[in-house]
Amino acid sequence: MKHGPIALIDERLPVVVLATKSPLYEKTVSNIQEVRARGGRVIAVASEGDTEVHKFAQDVIYVPETHPLLAPVVSVVPLQLLAYETAVCLGRDVDQPRNLAKSVTVE
Repeated sequence: MKHGPIALIDERLPVVVLATKSPLYEKTVSNIQEVRARGGRVIAVASEGDTEVHKFAQDVIYVPETHPLLAPVVSVVPLQLLAYETAVCLGRDVDQPRNLAKSVTVE
């Protein structure tokens, strides 16, 4: 969050945060507080039953609590859906993203 990324934060920029239970949870909450202090809007993906994150994030998407090594697998589902719905709301063609380079290698 230091230097470059923190300079981008304002009230118009939503920040998506993975705040599932892990050894780095406290540092993640600290970063959420930095975003909020600068007026940023926080959308958090958090473990079910986490009541602390609601104090700092405006929106929370809950995922099942799991082993920290499996949390990315569980968290990617709502992130993909969020990306898809955002693209649809912005009128983007989700089936043909811009700047997509396709290559086929034939031997």
